[in-house]
Amino acid sequence: MELKSTSLGKHLAQHPYNRVRLLTAGVEVSGEKHEYLIPFNQLLAIHCKRGMVWGELEFSLPDDKVVRLHGTEWQETQRFWHYLNKAWQSWSAEMSEVSAQVLQEVVDTLQRFEQQDRWLKRSELNELAATINKAFAALPLPVDRLNEFDNCRERYQFCLQWLQSGEKQLMQRNAEWASRMLTQYADFFNSVESSPLNSSQARAVVNGEDALLVLAGAGSGKTSVLVARAGWLLMRKQATPQQILLLAFGRQAAEEMNHRIKTRLQSDGIQARTFHSLALHIIQQGSNKSPAISKLETDSRHREKLLIATWRQQCSEKKAHANGWRQWLNDELEWELEEGDFWKNDRLAKRLASRLERWLGLMRMHGGAQAAMIESAPEEVRELFSKRVKLMAPLLKAWKSALKEEGAVDFSGLIHQAVNILDKGRFISPWKHILVDEFQDISPQRAMLLTALRRQNKQTTLFAVGDDWQAIYRFSGAEMTLTTAFHHHFGEGDSCVLDTTYRFNDRIGEIANQFVQQNPHQLAKPLNSLTKGNKKSIALLAEEQLEALLNKISGYATPEERVLLLARYHHLRPEMLEKAKTRWPKLKIDFMTIHASKGQQAEFVIILGLQQGKDGFPAAARESVMEQGLLPQPEDFPDAEERRLAYVAITRAKQQVWMLYDRQQPSVFVEQFKRLGVPVLGKP
Repeated sequence: MELKSTSLGKHLAQHPYNRVRLLTAGVEVSGEKHEYLIPFNQLLAIHCKRGMVWGELEFSLPDDKVVRLHGTEWQETQRFWHYLNKAWQSWSAEMSEVSAQVLQEVVDTLQRFEQQDRWLKRSELNELAATINKAFAALPLPVDRLNEFDNCRERYQFCLQWLQSGEKQLMQRNAEWASRMLTQYADFFNSVESSPLNSSQARAVVNGEDALLVLAGAGSGKTSVLVARAGWLLMRKQATPQQILLLAFGRQAAEEMNHRIKTRLQSDGIQARTFHSLALHIIQQGSNKSPAISKLETDSRHREKLLIATWRQQCSEKKAHANGWRQWLNDELEWELEEGDFWKNDRLAKRLASRLERWLGLMRMHGGAQAAMIESAPEEVRELFSKRVKLMAPLLKAWKSALKEEGAVDFSGLIHQAVNILDKGRFISPWKHILVDEFQDISPQRAMLLTALRRQNKQTTLFAVGDDWQAIYRFSGAEMTLTTAFHHHFGEGDSCVLDTTYRFNDRIGEIANQFVQQNPHQLAKPLNSLTKGNKKSIALLAEEQLEALLNKISGYATPEERVLLLARYHHLRPEMLEKAKTRWPKLKIDFMTIHASKGQQAEFVIILGLQQGKDGFPAAARESVMEQGLLPQPEDFPDAEERRLAYVAITRAKQQVWMLYDRQQPSVFVEQFKRLGVPVLGKP
């Protein structure tokens, strides 16, 4: 059956199409020079219209395309349209049955996915979308027509909802599942740690994403969440003890974690490790070697002795080196050096030792040759950086010689070897779940080890607990962007926040949180306290009031309560502490640097040294050229890391914080704290 334009209509319309012919499952529209075949499975609608004299047929296609036939006799146009429409609708009804069956299979797949008794991962959304799109492509009907059919409409909308709002659907479903888990396993969450887990902690524990970052402020129960996570995996039979790897950044932290696991989970199969003990294990299992860790890494006095001896030898034997070091210490660090053999000064050597360790550590972590280090340095410091590297070269050579003589490896070499073994497939990882504490302290080198483990077994999940507000180790190679851009580095997943602190009161928390979040680059997160403080829970006090303050605290502190004195540098330890044991015999006083206080807590905290100058807080000295050459670019905010250091110091306190400042040269932080409402006390 076909329909043609009349001779006059064809002449007046001047249209490329003047004839339409009905086919088995489609129509053919043609003219003298053009032909268009429209299968029914591409046809969205057929419209019959009447012009002034003649009829018109309009065929709607996907992507807003339209094919028109003009100049036909009106009554013939109507008859053809009725016949065509009936054939098309009959075909459509038949095809809707096929489509309904295909859609039902997808709906069944989606519902089975939803009904699983587990956390549904974001990484699975791509697979679901591919399944839906594959089904849509296999339908005999255009997708845009599915809403026309009762047997397809609901199924199509269900699929479309997952396709267009999959992440929202997933979040809603996971939230409902998590709520059920918290109710169903309430006994577990109430007993797995010494105190019941709160809602945000428990929800972090049950989150089953491939890569999960738990942002946890000071005192919010990070380690409790890690222990509970391990217990959850065991209880739900998602892993055996041997398939869970717990990582801490220090031996003491690993031992504490092992004690808690043994006590709380009654399991000896899970062993918390440091990154270095993990690397050693991989090397031992993946090769015939059993490397020994150098004494240089484990004995700070031995390390300091080697570095200072080498430095002194170079200065005494080579005049150029002595002049270079004098210029370095004078010009960059602004240290006043005596005339003559300045390197023989023991006090200077002790002061320099920690910096030599830091610079040498950064060079070892880089792992490349001197030329590569210099080439990678920012252009503006490259020339000076080259001179600094050449001055440090003898220390690096002495370090390597000492390792060779000892027949041992250092920590950097250990991780490099472990990554090589993993990349060569000589060690098969048994771990399905990696749990990492204090993730904000991770360095690129340690991140390489994690990535190599997960690259070998793509099913391995990463559960990391950290706090970018406590990222204070950039000088030793830690890179905060590994936390703030977690999913960029470690893959698709989720982030959640622990929103309650169990350590300090709300007044301390309010000031600490506001102070650190004045830097817009810090990740914003709430941190609520369970205890009430008062306006004087955190206060500014002149530094000459330290003895009077300790006198006052001694009057009300119990023997079990701790007083923690914190300073930016170890050499700022107050001399009056020499008499503390007899002056305040029942007062439990400890002194340490703020960096060393990480993980500590005390009822009372006294922060020393809020002053300007070389030993001030924030530190007045800019980064050394060595650090500028070997570390990523610093953050674009004044005193960003020093601000986080102040946050760490303040949040060690459970009850009260005093910040002691220099009246003559107050730190810039003093005015900033005043603006936040911190009172200035005339006396304790």
